[in-house]
Amino acid sequence: MANDKTSERLQKVRSAKALAHRLKRKRYEFMRPETQNSGDRLSGEQSAVLDCGWGRLIFAQTFEDTARLVSALREEAPEHRDIAIYVSDPHVLLAEAPQEIFLDPSHTFRLDLPTYRSGRRQPRGFCVRRLASEADARAVNRIYSARNMVQVRPDFFWSNRDSRSITYLVAEDETTGEILGTVTGIDHVRAFGDPEQGSSLWCLAVDPQARHPGIGEALVRRLGEHFKARGAAFMDLSVLHDNSQAIGLYEKLGFRRIPAFSVKRKNSINERLFARPTEAYDALNPYARLIVDEARRRGVHVEITDAEGGFFRLSNGGRSVHCRESLSELTSGVAMSICDDKAVTRRVVERADIIVPEQMTATDDDAALQAFLDKHARVVVKPARGEQGRAVAVGLDSLEDVRKAIAAAREVCDRVLIESCFEGEDLRLVVIDFKLVAAAVRRPPHVIGDGRHSVRDLIETLSRRRAAATGGESTIPIDAETERCLQLSGLTLDDVLEDSREVVVRKAANLHTGGSIHDVTEIVHPRLVEAAIRAARAIDIPVVGIDVMVKNPTQPDYVFIEANERPGLANHDPQPTAERFLDLLFPLSGRRAALNSLGKM
Repeated sequence: MANDKTSERLQKVRSAKALAHRLKRKRYEFMRPETQNSGDRLSGEQSAVLDCGWGRLIFAQTFEDTARLVSALREEAPEHRDIAIYVSDPHVLLAEAPQEIFLDPSHTFRLDLPTYRSGRRQPRGFCVRRLASEADARAVNRIYSARNMVQVRPDFFWSNRDSRSITYLVAEDETTGEILGTVTGIDHVRAFGDPEQGSSLWCLAVDPQARHPGIGEALVRRLGEHFKARGAAFMDLSVLHDNSQAIGLYEKLGFRRIPAFSVKRKNSINERLFARPTEAYDALNPYARLIVDEARRRGVHVEITDAEGGFFRLSNGGRSVHCRESLSELTSGVAMSICDDKAVTRRVVERADIIVPEQMTATDDDAALQAFLDKHARVVVKPARGEQGRAVAVGLDSLEDVRKAIAAAREVCDRVLIESCFEGEDLRLVVIDFKLVAAAVRRPPHVIGDGRHSVRDLIETLSRRRAAATGGESTIPIDAETERCLQLSGLTLDDVLEDSREVVVRKAANLHTGGSIHDVTEIVHPRLVEAAIRAARAIDIPVVGIDVMVKNPTQPDYVFIEANERPGLANHDPQPTAERFLDLLFPLSGRRAALNSLGKM
């Protein structure tokens, strides 16, 4: 007992000493400047500025006085975002031009490279490599757009692919060749002769539709290893103070926070960082927020009338339009009622020569159900009224499964529909003002085994990633439909999935139940576009999402599924869905107004 008490006292003493050491180190690091003094600057370039395509990095420690630094910030190009980093006295700089610049609400983190050790976990299903083609550059811009980041001219990427100062890395899916993520590294020594032998990380971004875990971590580690091999002393990065997920990753990798500050110009891109947000803005879902952001960029007045429901009023030039996400007063009640009832929608578009699946209303007559099932082999069961994929079961091939699906669908709507199942891909076509704006294939969620985790664990992990990527809009339910889909692959939720095996966990490709969206606007077949526009005109609806099943988006074959009167305009990057929506509501706002004034419309 005495030994236990002695051991406990020793442990408390060690803990107290360790705490005192950490506090002393933090005080020292806070007081110690992270950049060299003015005498040391002479060994490096004076007034160093580096163009990164999305804006310029302005290395504040290389400027002799604040007046020159402010002058450099004033040279920011339109639609760009310059960043003055390593500002040692931000309060002095802000006093120089308080109406023009602001202190970035971000933390700076540093990874000490001499003591950094590479991770043992190897990427699974993807590889990290250098940007190597213009197609890579376009894919990086697509990811930037999806993450609301400033895009870069593809030729800028390409012209700097062999730059000694800038390093572009991408993560590539080993199966599809799709670019899943990207990161940019800056070598300070090669950029401006940095006497501190530093480097920095910028623009870490992962495709929100990516299904592989660990992409961001792999990109950060590879860049750190790259700069360590070059002899860099450290790698810094800047991250918004409230981005807890990213901060958690950086701290896990060994980054420590340092007292270094950044200053930016006040512009429309940075507005959310320095201006008071619209009241209740944070409570909006991503679909409403996308439209509100575009309206504010154009100078259209926004009044949020019910944030939880996604309602807001837009006003400009004496015109006022009340909206719920992409549903506006321009959509008539008749058009809404047509879309609300899937059986009515089917009849309306069928009369416009749209190809529709064979359909019946669910009944308790097993003979009728079995006859329909025998005729089509596989069927779809869904509520006649409903949204976001709730209670939709796809690919049913037994009477027992059909009965269960009907019972689940009746929890959503008393009337349930059964349709013939068309094998292929789920294609969403967004039509605004009777023109195609975006086309995207929606794929059902599937997990990839690692030989260690159960299917349930893999689904929960993927669901967390999908929720984080979509602002909580996309999660994978673990319910009877998920269990049924797993049974088709001979699995249960508690089975450990073997390494690299891919399993679809739900048949429906709806975003809200974990599906992912992949843009195909540039390659979609003209017949599919024509069918979507014809369906929109038949319903007489100005904004609509037309869902069809296709063999391939590049082929003309399709079957109409449904029309959504309130299509989500988010997740269709890089297509300008919100821009076209605002063009419809306020034709003389934004870019269209500028083109009109120049006589180019």
